[in-house]
Amino acid sequence: MKILLVHSHYQLKGGEDAVLEQELELLKQNHVVEVLRFQNQDGWKGAFQFLFSIWNIDSASIIKKKIREFNPDVVHVHNWHFAIGPLVFREVKKLGVPVFHTIHNYRLLCPSGILLYKGKLFTESLHQSFPWKAIRYKVYRSSILLTFWLSFVVWFHKKIGTWKKIDSYVCLTSFAINLFEQSNFGVRKERFIIKPNFTDKCKELMLNERENYFLFIGRLSEEKGIKNLLEAFKELPFELKIAGNGPAKQLVLDTAEEHANICYLGKLTNEQVSKELQKTQALIFPSVWYEGMPMTILEAFSASTPVLSSNLGAMTSLISDGSNGFLFDPDCTKDLKAIVAKFNRLSVLEKKQMGINAFQTYQLNYRPELQLPYFDFIYNQAIKRN
Repeated sequence: MKILLVHSHYQLKGGEDAVLEQELELLKQNHVVEVLRFQNQDGWKGAFQFLFSIWNIDSASIIKKKIREFNPDVVHVHNWHFAIGPLVFREVKKLGVPVFHTIHNYRLLCPSGILLYKGKLFTESLHQSFPWKAIRYKVYRSSILLTFWLSFVVWFHKKIGTWKKIDSYVCLTSFAINLFEQSNFGVRKERFIIKPNFTDKCKELMLNERENYFLFIGRLSEEKGIKNLLEAFKELPFELKIAGNGPAKQLVLDTAEEHANICYLGKLTNEQVSKELQKTQALIFPSVWYEGMPMTILEAFSASTPVLSSNLGAMTSLISDGSNGFLFDPDCTKDLKAIVAKFNRLSVLEKKQMGINAFQTYQLNYRPELQLPYFDFIYNQAIKRN
């Protein structure tokens, strides 16, 4: 099968870019795959990209030319925002090629993309015909103008039927499908399919002795729950190591300076992340938004590392409370503290068993070898329909 992947890279590399590269390497094992990449710009170039994303003829022309040259059986779009624009889906369908779109976030439901406002869940946009409240709150880049334009782009393409041109929406969890079903997005549930993320970080069960600390890895930002995490460990006697970068970095540095049990590791390489996951007692994932499907949790499972996570959104599909980790209330620092203390009270054997359960979760659901049948099934079904 010939597969064309299409993706617009953000200015800062993120999880969507990592997923694209993983899927590219996997699909190349059994198929002929090419990638068409676009890049979101900053400054005036980025402003023009954002403005013309509503009907980006240039990007559409590049994609049509590539389809005519490569003649793919399917086109799979990961991120269209904002250097590509939704016009790509209309143009691909005009050429008679099945087109897929992976839902990495919730931008099609709300301009925030993460259904969060000032650290609290914000779901009003799901049930509004046009997200006026989100615009008033400036949920996209703290700008009324930018939030309005992104809202209008999605709304306009909804009105002209662009989102119904997509053969299948690839969702990472059943939770994401339920959100779309509950919203007024207007696309039949049958168009949504589940294909989880995966990781190939570790291949064997890790039963080595763990060091006595907890670990956070991720973007240092409000939606990741970093403030709640810091507040909890200010009052806990356990060591916490934090790795990552982001707008809350200074807060982390200041807190680490005042509290000896909190240590900032900086931004780690992939190899360093793997080593830390193999040494820590547990990964703490305190995110306060629904998430897509956190790669950090999958990597922890592959390293036989239990996860203490927010009882929210996609995480509820990944964590089996008391088996491969524990769940806590994302809005309650007291509950987070209680769960950390609860895990610490487990015996060495109980902690090891939880690590074994985490690895089994990885083996049963998130190994690379399990992914190719997903792709083969969804792609072949779309080809038959077309």
